[in-house]
Amino acid sequence: MKEREHKTGGRPAARPHGPMGGGPRGGGEKPKDLIGTWKKLLGRCRKYTVWMIVALVGAVAGTVLHLLGPELLSDMTDEITNGMLGGIDMDAVNRIALTLVGFYVAGFLLSVLQNWIMATVNQQVSRQMRGDISGKINRLPIWFYNKTTTGDVLSRVTNDVDTIGQSLNQSLANLVTSVVLFVGSLVMMIVTNGILTVTAVLASLLGFVLMFAIMGRSQKYFLMQQQRLGDVEGHIEEMYTGHLVVKAYCGEENAERTFDELNGRLRASGFRAQCLSGLMMPIMSFIGNLGYVAVCVVGGALILNGEIGFGVIVAFMMYVRYFTQPLSQIAQAMQSLQSAAAAGERVFEFLEAEEMEDESGKTLRVGKARGLVEFDHVRFGYEDSDRTVIHDFSAVAKPGQKVAIVGPTGAGKTTMVNLLMRFHEIQGGEIRIDGVSTRQMTREQVHAQFCMVLQDTWVFEGTVRENLIYNTPDVTDERMKEACRAVGLDHFVRTLPQGYDTVLDDRIGLSQGQKQQLTIARAMIADRPMLILDEATSSVDTRTEQQIQSAMDRLMQGRTSFVIAHRLSTIRNSDLILVMKDGDIIESGTHDGLLAKNGFYASLYNSQFEDSAA
Repeated sequence: MKEREHKTGGRPAARPHGPMGGGPRGGGEKPKDLIGTWKKLLGRCRKYTVWMIVALVGAVAGTVLHLLGPELLSDMTDEITNGMLGGIDMDAVNRIALTLVGFYVAGFLLSVLQNWIMATVNQQVSRQMRGDISGKINRLPIWFYNKTTTGDVLSRVTNDVDTIGQSLNQSLANLVTSVVLFVGSLVMMIVTNGILTVTAVLASLLGFVLMFAIMGRSQKYFLMQQQRLGDVEGHIEEMYTGHLVVKAYCGEENAERTFDELNGRLRASGFRAQCLSGLMMPIMSFIGNLGYVAVCVVGGALILNGEIGFGVIVAFMMYVRYFTQPLSQIAQAMQSLQSAAAAGERVFEFLEAEEMEDESGKTLRVGKARGLVEFDHVRFGYEDSDRTVIHDFSAVAKPGQKVAIVGPTGAGKTTMVNLLMRFHEIQGGEIRIDGVSTRQMTREQVHAQFCMVLQDTWVFEGTVRENLIYNTPDVTDERMKEACRAVGLDHFVRTLPQGYDTVLDDRIGLSQGQKQQLTIARAMIADRPMLILDEATSSVDTRTEQQIQSAMDRLMQGRTSFVIAHRLSTIRNSDLILVMKDGDIIESGTHDGLLAKNGFYASLYNSQFEDSAA
């Protein structure tokens, strides 16, 4: 249930963005714990350790086979050049050529195997992480969502998990193969010729310096890009869900200005990250070409002096490429690993957020309640605030009673119902159902005792039938239609193209009043022993309201009902009216009795009557 009473007794709004805009979440820090985050990520791959080892061994073996290629090519070149005068040994050339082709084919197959294994592991890990986040959503307390935007959560589920998956799929294997290729080519060059090795290394040394300089500057922009992408998604989600408010208050220009600001920040961080990252390939290409030139010049001098053969130059041309190419790949892999760490921190921050208390150890089994509800000196303040909202609330609702909770905005009416449903945990006192403390019951057992009809309706994309019987098994068509007839919705549903099997989406829209009728029918179908009604008829016309009120009166018979009332005329027939102010009950009784006292309730009621008359 949403807390709407923020003025005097409620909780201050905590969402970073509102329908009229707001500042973004800042941040451009590097990952707080790069190594620790990657330990957690690799820990999630533990069950695939054997397959990952096979993939990495295959990647290393394929790289080694490619490294042996230039040596064979050098031998074949020497066979040809040496045999130009006395005759070429074609058997030796063919043997070397076939061996070379075999190496390259084997390297190709090992590379395909490695990519297939890593792609499979990536998809499994990503699936597991999304599943963990989905499960985590159900274990987080309500107050967590009061300070976190929906767009930010969605960004962690989609963008951040995708970033992690791409890094697992590419960066780890690329990093291993690049390091092996780099070290292996260096070893092969040293074995082949020391002078040309020194020449190639000196020519490529500039690449190392530029690589680490660019990595150091680009990482903070990759992290900012992830965070600001979450800001943009959060803003778009709020603008979409609150577009009617934006239009009603002519806030389009302000919303667009806020979006432009957030989008501009995303563009700036993304531009810098991608530009710095994009410099890697041109720089490394230049360094590679410089290495070719240096090797050709020095190698040519060595050939003229008779110190090396022509085949050594051919081999070194390939080794230089193998030596310089991994520099950019290592840099990109490291950037990807750091980006994945930044995304991983956000995902693990969510997964490690404080959860509701584990109740798996509770063995108490509660059946269908009679409906005796007792509030015994209840005290409550929100989890992230030192302020007490409910000071000392005591009341008793007898089975079958209709209990109305009234009071000014911020009095704590909705808060009390949230505490009854254990959406929040009380900090003092007790709430008992049929004499059993709700602390001894699991949350699911508490929720199973109540139907809720809120002022804020919830209809998901699905058929009318699926919306009506949501999470209520074994519902007959007759029972479903009877509930719809009771609230006046049956006639409208029968006019839809497929009746109760019509899918509710953007093309089949329901008015706010029809949505409220649907949610009331949903509560009637659930048929639980107690009801919570939060101004359940506020969005329907007078005639429909009378029809719904009649249906609700029948539904309330024999059930304990809690009605949060804003229009006091709708609760005159309540068995008990609790008048709240600043988190305490200041008056209680029946409608007539409270009017006779001529106290705070009488003042509220008369003010509404006078407003209506005016």
